[in-house]
Amino acid sequence: MSDSGQLRRYVGDLQTQAREWTALHDAELRRRAVQAAAERDHAALLSLMRAYLAHGGESGVLTSPRTVEAYELGARQFLDYAGQQAISLLRPGRHDAQGYVGALLAAGRKPAGVSLKVAAAGCLYRALRWAGATDADPFRDVRVPKDRTPGIVKRPPYTEDELADVIDVADVQAKFLLFLTAHAGLRISEALALEWDDLDEAARRVRVRSGKGRKERLVAMSTSLARAVRHYRSLYGPGGPEHGGGKRTTPPERVFRYGSVMTARYHLQKAFAQAGVSFRGFHPGRKYAGTRLLRQVRDFGRVAAHLGHESVDTTRRGYAQLAADDLKDELAGW
Repeated sequence: MSDSGQLRRYVGDLQTQAREWTALHDAELRRRAVQAAAERDHAALLSLMRAYLAHGGESGVLTSPRTVEAYELGARQFLDYAGQQAISLLRPGRHDAQGYVGALLAAGRKPAGVSLKVAAAGCLYRALRWAGATDADPFRDVRVPKDRTPGIVKRPPYTEDELADVIDVADVQAKFLLFLTAHAGLRISEALALEWDDLDEAARRVRVRSGKGRKERLVAMSTSLARAVRHYRSLYGPGGPEHGGGKRTTPPERVFRYGSVMTARYHLQKAFAQAGVSFRGFHPGRKYAGTRLLRQVRDFGRVAAHLGHESVDTTRRGYAQLAADDLKDELAGW
């Protein structure tokens, strides 16, 4: 099985939802899309966008649930704005899209977040063009200012002391999840999709089969993570005392009982609160892994491979940073 059961079920749902639109003749497809836009029917427009992602998007029915959710949220926000400003969805004015960008920035949104909202609104218009409802492409030429502050500065990694304090008080599942993000550098979606066969504590490696862009990779385990795997497997793995006990919402082959990112977030937030540490999400754990590893190996390429980044620039901008005085030892003898 190359992807998790949860992902397969979602793909089926996306395909089924798309048929509501793709089963229509072109004329009827266009008529319904025009009607949805004219009536500002948000539910129908979001359904149309999902159908477009399933059939016209780059990843088709394999589009990740989180991508769909992000596009839906962004499209809803644009539709709300368009309604408030009385913008014609099918015949927007040539300044309307840039006006939306300006409104987001004026409301205090960061440029990176605005870019995501623009991408979602642009996807909505691709869906309308796909349905033949309009030729408008208002977000094609919009400009969003660049944020020159590196991502790792805006959203820094957790510190060694912060992680140690949380690990001291976290329960077994939360502690194990923290090791996977902060040592193996896994994305939360990658961690929650793990199955028992993906963990090889003897060889000290994790097999990630549901990475971003559906890329598979092998990730090395730290010594601490390998110990955490052995302890976790002894309790929750096949044959362990906790494997079949209690209520679980995930298949038995899955490592975690957390059925969603929201559930995982809830349990991690409890552990962080108990430790008196501010929970800033899962990514600061990945940034801790990137920064600590870079200071040891001083090789952005190797760190990028560990984190599953396709581009070293992604690692350099947002996930790993050398100390300001990193070269002081090399320069000592000058």
